[in-house]
Amino acid sequence: MKTIQLIVALLISYLLAVAQQPTQTVRGTITDEATQLPVPYATVSLLNTDPPLGTTTDLDGKFVLPNVPIGRYNVQVSFVGYEPTVVKELMVSSSKEVIVNLGMKPSTTALGEVVVKANVSKEQPLNSMSIVSARMLSVEEAKRYAGGFDDPARLASSFAGVASNVRDNGIVVRGNAPKSLQWKMEGVEIPNPNHFADLSAFGGGGLTALSTNMLANSDFLTGAFPAEYSNALSGVFDIFMRNGNNEQYEHVVQLGLIGIDVGSEGPFKKGKSSYLFNYRYSTLALLGPLLPEDAAGTQYQDLSFKLNFPTKKSGTFSVWGIGLMDKSGQTAKTDSTEWKYLQNMEEGDVKQYMGASGINHRYLFKNNMQLKTSLATTVSGIDWYNKRMNNLLELRPQSQVQNTNLNFVFTSSVIKKYGQRHTNKTGVVLTGMMYDLFLSDAGQSGDAHITLVDERGFSSLLTAYTNSSIQLGTSVSLNIGVNAQLFTLNNQYTIEPRAGLKWQLNEKQYLGLAYGLHSRLERLNYYFTQNPVTGELINKNIDFTKAHHLVLSYGVSLAENWILKIEPYYQQLYSVPVIADSSFSFINMQTEWFFSERLQNTGKGRNYGIDVTIEKYMSKGYYLMFTASVFNSQYTGGDGVWRNTRFNRNYLFNLLGGKEWQVGKNKRNMIGLNLRLTLQGGDRFTPVDVASSLTAREVVYNENQAFSKQIAPSFLVHFTASYKLNRQKTSHEFALKILNATMYSDFFGYRYNQVNNTIDENREATIIPNLSYRIEF
Repeated sequence: MKTIQLIVALLISYLLAVAQQPTQTVRGTITDEATQLPVPYATVSLLNTDPPLGTTTDLDGKFVLPNVPIGRYNVQVSFVGYEPTVVKELMVSSSKEVIVNLGMKPSTTALGEVVVKANVSKEQPLNSMSIVSARMLSVEEAKRYAGGFDDPARLASSFAGVASNVRDNGIVVRGNAPKSLQWKMEGVEIPNPNHFADLSAFGGGGLTALSTNMLANSDFLTGAFPAEYSNALSGVFDIFMRNGNNEQYEHVVQLGLIGIDVGSEGPFKKGKSSYLFNYRYSTLALLGPLLPEDAAGTQYQDLSFKLNFPTKKSGTFSVWGIGLMDKSGQTAKTDSTEWKYLQNMEEGDVKQYMGASGINHRYLFKNNMQLKTSLATTVSGIDWYNKRMNNLLELRPQSQVQNTNLNFVFTSSVIKKYGQRHTNKTGVVLTGMMYDLFLSDAGQSGDAHITLVDERGFSSLLTAYTNSSIQLGTSVSLNIGVNAQLFTLNNQYTIEPRAGLKWQLNEKQYLGLAYGLHSRLERLNYYFTQNPVTGELINKNIDFTKAHHLVLSYGVSLAENWILKIEPYYQQLYSVPVIADSSFSFINMQTEWFFSERLQNTGKGRNYGIDVTIEKYMSKGYYLMFTASVFNSQYTGGDGVWRNTRFNRNYLFNLLGGKEWQVGKNKRNMIGLNLRLTLQGGDRFTPVDVASSLTAREVVYNENQAFSKQIAPSFLVHFTASYKLNRQKTSHEFALKILNATMYSDFFGYRYNQVNNTIDENREATIIPNLSYRIEF
C-alpha cells in the first residue's frame, strides 16, 4: 500500500511539474563602461512583460530578477548620469540562468536638457573606442543564424564586407586575404583557432574550436580600429570567454552527425569563484558520402575552459585555455591505371595542434582607474608528411612540414577616467616567439628534394600604445591614439597613428570618420627561406606589410528595431612582399607552403567600396538582415602592373531571416526556422597556358595575365530548423542545420589529367548536414 502511495505521489509531482509554467532567473552586474566600477541603484526592467518586472542593483552593481517566464525579452538599464541602455533579443530558457553583464556609458548631457534615447547595446561594439567598422557578435546570433553552424567565423561571413567559401571558413575582409585577420582571445593574440587550419587557406580552416557554449559577446572589427590593436591588417576578431555560473551547476550535452559536445559550469564557492569547460570530439565518418574523397577519415577534438576567482582586496583572477588536435590523411592508389591526377599517387598524413592558455588579472582602483594584466602562452604546430608513388609502386618522400611556434605573451594596460569627458587606455604587449621550423619539397617533378627552411631560435615582437576617448560636446566624440611595434628578428619597426570622430546628429542618426595606419608580420617560416645552393636566409629582413585605412560611417534608426548602416571605405596597402619583375604578391597568398624566392617590400594594393547593412532586430518573433557590399580590390606585383587580386569578387549580398513560434502548453516550447541566402562574385584566377601544360605534363599558368579571369558567381543557401522543449530546469532541442543546401562546388584551380592528357577544373561540392540532439540541465 505504501509503495502505491509513493508511486501516486511521484506521479502527481511529475504532472504538477509538467503543468507548471517553466521560469528562470535573470541576473547580472551593471558597471561603468570604462572603469568597470559597479553602478549601484541602477534600474533594471524587462520591457515586454505583463505585469512589468524590474529591480535595482545593489552596492556591488548586481541585480536579480527571479521567476521570469521563458521567452524573449528586452532589458533596459537606466541611472542618473548614464545613457539608458537596452539589451535586445534576450532569450530566457528553462535550463540555464541568464546572466547579463552590461557596461553603461556616462552621459555628458545635463539633466533635463534633452530627452536621451536609450542605446541599443547591439548597435555598438563592446570596445567603446571603436568608432567605425565594428560590430558586436552575440553568442545568441552564433547559435541562431543559418550558415553560422555554431561557428563565429562562418557567422562573420554574413556581415557586410566579409566573404568566405564553403569548404573553409577563412574570413576575407574587404578584399584582403584571410591571413591578414588577427584572432584575439581574452586580450591576447592567439594562433588560428580553426580545425585543419591553414590547409585550404592561411587564416582559415574547416570549423572553429571556439564553442558557442564558452563564448561571451565579442567584437568583430573590419577597418580603422583603435590603437590598442596591433599586428592586424584587415580586421580583428576580439573574442572573450564568459564566466561560469557561480550560483548553481549547469550542464550541456549535444549529440550530432559530426560528433559530440559536452560542457559544464558551476561554482567552486557559491556566489564567488566558478568554472566553465567544454569538450568536443568529432569524426566525419557518418558524412562520408557527402564529403570529398578521404575526408571521412578526418578526426578532430578540442577543449576550452575558464576559471574565475574574484577576491575582496586583490582584484579578479581568471585562468583560461583552449586547445585542439586534428588528424587526417590520404592513401595512394596502388593500381597505376587509376592515377588520373597526381594526388591519386600520393599518400600523406597531417597532424595539427593549437593551444593557448593564460592568467588574467583585473584590479579596480577607487580613483576611476583599472589595471589589466595577462601572462599567456600559445602554441601551434603541424606535422605533415607526403609521399608520392613512382612507376615501381615505391613511395618516395615528396614534401614535409614540421613547424612548431611557441609564444610567450605579457600584456598590461591601464584604463584611467579623467572626469566625465576623457578616458585613456595605455598599455604594452611583449611577445616572445620561440620557433622550430622545417620545410622541404621535391617539386612538381619529384626528383630533387630541397630543404627550404630549417631554423630554430627565439625572437620578439614588442608593442606599446596609448588611446584616448574625448567627449568634445554633447554630440561629438574623438578617439585618438598611436601604436608602435618593433620586430627584433630584423629590427624592423612601425609607428601607427589612429584617429576617429563621431558626431551624433540627433537621437536617430550619426556620422563617423576614422583613419588608421595598420601593419602585420608575415608567417615566420618566410623570414627563414634559404637559398637552396648557399643556405643564405634571403628574406630575413622583409618589413611589415602596411595599410592606410580610411572609413566614413553613417547610421540611422529607420524605425523601432530597424537600422540602416552605410560605410564607404578606402584601404591603401604598401610595403607588400613581392618578387622582382613578377606578378607575384603576398596580397594573393593562399596556401603556398613551399616558397623559395627572394622577396622585396615594393608591392602595393588598394581596396575600396561601400558596405550597407539593413537590419531588423528580433521582435514579434522574427528578425531580418540584409547586407550588401560593392568593392574593388587591386594590387601591383614586382613588375608594377595593376591587376585584380585573387579575392576581388566585386560584389557580395546576404539575406538572413528567421522566425520563432512559442508553442505548447503555456507556450513553453519553441520552433525556430532560419534561412540565409548568399550571392557573391567569384574569386579571380590565373589562366592556364594549355600548350605549355600539355608539353610539360603539368599545369603551367600564364603569370603575365595573373588573376585576369573570374569564376562564375556563386549562390549559396544555408538552412536551420529547431524544436526546443522547455521543462523545469531542463531543456531538450532537436535541430537540423544544413550548410550549402544548393550543393555549390568550390573552385580550387586546375589539375593535369594524366589519363586523358587534359587540363581539368578542380571543383568540389561540400554539403554538411548536422542532425543533432541537445540537452541542457
